[in-house]
Amino acid sequence: MLRLIFLSLLAFSGLFAAETEPSRHPNVIVILVDDMGLTDLSCYGSRFYETPNVDQLAKDGVRFTNGYSACTVCSPTRAAMMTGKYPARLHITDWIAGHERPKAKLKIPDWQKFLPFEEITIAEQFKSAGYATASIGKWHLTPGLKEGDEAYYPDKHGFDVNIGGYHRGQPPRYVSPYGIPTLKDGPVGEFLTDREANEAVKFIEANKDKPFFIYLPHYAVHQPIAGKPDVVAKFKDKAEKFPDLKQKNATYAALVSSVDDSLGTIRAALKRLKIDDNTIIVFTTDNGGLLPTTDNSPLRAGKGSAYEGGVRVPLIVFWPGVTKAGATEAAPAITPDLYPTLLEMTGVKPLQSLVDGISLAPLLKSGTKPDRDAIFWHYPHYHPGGATPHSAIRSGDFRLVHFYEDGHDELYDLANDVSETKDLATTQPERAKAMRTRLDAWLKSVDAQLPTTNPAYDPVADKAGKAKGKQAAKKVGE
Repeated sequence: MLRLIFLSLLAFSGLFAAETEPSRHPNVIVILVDDMGLTDLSCYGSRFYETPNVDQLAKDGVRFTNGYSACTVCSPTRAAMMTGKYPARLHITDWIAGHERPKAKLKIPDWQKFLPFEEITIAEQFKSAGYATASIGKWHLTPGLKEGDEAYYPDKHGFDVNIGGYHRGQPPRYVSPYGIPTLKDGPVGEFLTDREANEAVKFIEANKDKPFFIYLPHYAVHQPIAGKPDVVAKFKDKAEKFPDLKQKNATYAALVSSVDDSLGTIRAALKRLKIDDNTIIVFTTDNGGLLPTTDNSPLRAGKGSAYEGGVRVPLIVFWPGVTKAGATEAAPAITPDLYPTLLEMTGVKPLQSLVDGISLAPLLKSGTKPDRDAIFWHYPHYHPGGATPHSAIRSGDFRLVHFYEDGHDELYDLANDVSETKDLATTQPERAKAMRTRLDAWLKSVDAQLPTTNPAYDPVADKAGKAKGKQAAKKVGE
């Protein structure tokens, strides 16, 4: 009788513990691809590149059709991902260390060239909640010092491990030996994107019994463009069979495939370890595709530009058991949104209140649209590809760009003119004025740094400097 009572009490206590013990936080993997344009994926319309694993992620989760990067170049977007704040507020507004045009019409501001330690990163948020944290791949948020640069590495910003991150924005090479000081060389011929995936799998295996956060900012598909020889050969054959395709760079297609393979490797490991149903995956990129390496049609221009081709990017979110499989979402979303979104999705209590992004969790759960009237960009710099200092706002279906050199505005109706071919600023002056007023108010609210008149302006010398900058940009892809 006593034994029966004891067993009954034991069973009851076990039931009570099961009901009251808090469930484990879901794991999080954020994949941030470098320089991948909106249409560089099959699920976003590419007829040349092949991305079955990313396509499957889109089928399993939600694919945003109006996803945006926080900037038209990489470092500012990465800072926004880490902090949930607009680059303009952080004063990290160009790729580090940026492009100098000392004889240009405007003088660029004295901007921030590393991620400040005062900022509470998304990694620090997760670490405070007991997560194991890893940064695997490109960092590009350090000042590039000759000595002491490691003081700014990811492990100083909440990551338990830093594999491959340092000051450079592109890998010396994609095949081992890599020449990356924070990544041990693998076997001769090992491909960098494969290595990043394998490092992620090792981290997952080592931390499968606790929640983990993996930030996987691939070096791919940034220059120098490279691919596995057999995959390159496959796409060369495809390019010959379909000569009318605008996207036709076989080596770039092979590099895109390596990113897709990486996702496949990681998801297979999650399934093997039986934690795939408790792992959130976000797939996005840091800016639009680089021209002429790829083609961003129907979007205008590409990386470094003021137009949609520079900032509209893929965004796919898979939240097991919550997101509706195969859904598409037209509500605009931008990089800073991922910070508060992931905290709400995981139930991690925020350590800070000031973020510019808004949580997309209600949208992902029930379709509740974000409560905001606009999203913004600020790029007070010259880009070696030709772009001049500008700021922009999207409100509803309309996007206005303000150019600082001559002060003119351009207005586009993205719902009817996604290629931005018809400037409506003169035909819809009231709308243009209202959006410009809203943009100016936002710039003031975030204490944005503005370009100023350059007393050293020399149009002849600047023309030569601009040409030199374009040649340098071709070498590094910036």
